[in-house]
Amino acid sequence: MLLAVLTPTSKPQGSADMPPEHFVSRLELAAQKDAVRWARRHANDVLSAWRVSSDHTETTALIVSELVTNAVQHVIKVRPATRPVRLALTLRHRGTHLIVEVADPDVRPPLLQGAVAPTAESGRGLLIVESVSKEWGYYFPPTGGKVVWCSLALD
Repeated sequence: MLLAVLTPTSKPQGSADMPPEHFVSRLELAAQKDAVRWARRHANDVLSAWRVSSDHTETTALIVSELVTNAVQHVIKVRPATRPVRLALTLRHRGTHLIVEVADPDVRPPLLQGAVAPTAESGRGLLIVESVSKEWGYYFPPTGGKVVWCSLALD
């Protein structure tokens, strides 16, 4: 099941020193392999509607792919397939920058791996996110799980 909500807003969410959000989009996804494709498609459609440049849209799609892939892989490893597990992708347009957030029920913090072998099939996700974003991090919301986020400058 997919749920997309586009919400224009003029008041800030989160920290008082952050600029107000212009737009917010939230997509809920089942933690399964095709979630990455749907999340990337959603990000492309939303950023197009928000008139974000194609360069920033492509970078955001890459970030979304990496963060959702990590969430799906780690949730599938820890949770048995007895019930559907949900992920959430949130995009926040704050005028000068874009925030990408991926929430999942896993409470283990993401680990930025050091050097990855050139032939390795995984382990580069957060390295990629770190290299193309302004900053990234994670937090544990009071509702449980974790949210991995990154900020992308739109200038």
